[in-house]
Amino acid sequence: MDPRELWINVLNEIELAVSKATFNTWFRDTFILKNDAGVVSLAVPNSFVEEWLKSKHHSLILRLLRGGDESIHALEYVIAKDDRLRRREKETRSDREILLPLGEPINKEDNLNPRYTFETFVVGPFNELAHAASQAVLRQPGLIYNPLFLYGNTGHGKTHLIQAIGNTIKANHKEKRVLYVTSERFASDIISSLQTGKIAQVKDKYRTYDVLIMDDIQFLANKEKTQEELFHLFNAMHDNNKQIVFSSDKHPHLIPNLEDRLKSRFSQGMTVDIQPPDFESRLAILVKKSEYMGFCLGEEIASFLANTITGNIRELEGILNSIVMQTQLKGKELSVNDVRNLVKNNLRPKRLIAPKEIVKMVADFYRVDEESIYEKTRRKEIIKPRQVAMFILREDFGISYPSIGEKMGGRDHTTVIHSCEKIKGDIKINAELLSEINQLRTMIA
Repeated sequence: MDPRELWINVLNEIELAVSKATFNTWFRDTFILKNDAGVVSLAVPNSFVEEWLKSKHHSLILRLLRGGDESIHALEYVIAKDDRLRRREKETRSDREILLPLGEPINKEDNLNPRYTFETFVVGPFNELAHAASQAVLRQPGLIYNPLFLYGNTGHGKTHLIQAIGNTIKANHKEKRVLYVTSERFASDIISSLQTGKIAQVKDKYRTYDVLIMDDIQFLANKEKTQEELFHLFNAMHDNNKQIVFSSDKHPHLIPNLEDRLKSRFSQGMTVDIQPPDFESRLAILVKKSEYMGFCLGEEIASFLANTITGNIRELEGILNSIVMQTQLKGKELSVNDVRNLVKNNLRPKRLIAPKEIVKMVADFYRVDEESIYEKTRRKEIIKPRQVAMFILREDFGISYPSIGEKMGGRDHTTVIHSCEKIKGDIKINAELLSEINQLRTMIA
């Protein structure tokens, strides 16, 4: 079989066997260099990818290769890049030098950052649905999922994704006018125009855009006049099939002091949450960002960072930038110890929260009496909140099973294990439960 055809078949199999983040990070830009008497030389872009494939996926790759060609009996890795990759690197090398470590170039016409693209966006289990919804919007702006409302905790990649939508629409539809604006900037425009008597001009300005992307919508809480103007702007744009994209740190129904009519409008299109990135996705983000900057991040350091910085992509990128800058200043690679100290000195401490506070939040969320969660009752309306509280205490705060049992009314640790495993299994098949837990996580964070 032709090596190129063989590798395409193998990649098709691998794509079904691993997560999207894993596939895009470790198997992109690989190809069979040669097959010499049953010894396949697989070309990989760098030593990091070589080590990772050797340690994590070697047996899978070899098995699939032999499935396509029984004569193959060995697999070796060669660091090499095809001509297309070399050309692409040559074209972007000057951009990389400018981008690191300078600030981000913003287009003053539409406020879009050209660095926020889908090419630099890592897709994983935590944001797969949000990414798919964004792609649907790109196919028919204004007609599918309008509005698109993305929500999730700070640092989960919402801004990157919504700006990537704007940049792609701008590139594919030259005739469309796109605007990215934060809710605070929008509120400032409305208030200033009211003070100067120019509200009509500001209304007209916003209505000229074909795509409106508004970030951090939660900051409109309590701004009654701004909410009123956004309501009318929304109606005008939606009635004319103009695409609207919102982001928030909360589901629209959980944003306090937001008018019901706005909550209704926000929810009438597609509402998607972006969860905290899993380990593989965090690792993929580090690899992609370091590759974009032309920096080689060692496997040990990348794994340490992905294990240590668990929830916030911005913190992950900030530490990576610090590592790059420190490496440049010292003129040598940093050790894992150096990186450990960088993390210790640069990360903000996590907010301490008592287990009792978690139980109260869960009880309030499900509208049950807090004390009933501690009681030894088998009432159905109490069992679910109790199990959810145990699950969050274990998964998000790492509290031991016996300790959770003790704090939850003196229960045996096996009961806690059962509760956690049940919720863990249920969220894989119950989208509503998963959404509830993510909403609780957003409230707790």
